[in-house]
Amino acid sequence: MDISVKTLQEAISIRRQIDNLEKRLSSLLAGAPPKPTAPAGGRYFSPTTRAKLSTAARARWARKRGATTAAPTRKKGQLTPAGRRKLSQLMKARWAARKKAAGTKKAPAKKKGALTPAGRRKLSELMKARWAARKKAAAKK
Repeated sequence: MDISVKTLQEAISIRRQIDNLEKRLSSLLAGAPPKPTAPAGGRYFSPTTRAKLSTAARARWARKRGATTAAPTRKKGQLTPAGRRKLSQLMKARWAARKKAAGTKKAPAKKKGALTPAGRRKLSELMKARWAARKKAAAKK
């Protein structure tokens, strides 16, 4: 960085002017207390306001701590021990019924749509009579 003597003297002159202006400003505002700059949050609170806020926060925390120890909240969707026992008994009964049903073998079910020998004979006679009637009607023409 190349700084010339002339630039350095100008910077010193400006710094002196700033110091003189700050002194004049502080002498003008000598009666008023200096207002501190705002913290990173962006707002300035006086010490009394800060004390009130912290007292209110402590009171909220105390109320919250007191409420949680008095009545614990129940999580949604969880079974109670009694409900779990009842469900277990129902499932065991269901499994026992399935096991019992699987142990007894049923006779094989009759196929739907299958013709008995008597039904087949009757159908055959009906078809023969139908064909005979068609043959007789065709011969007349």
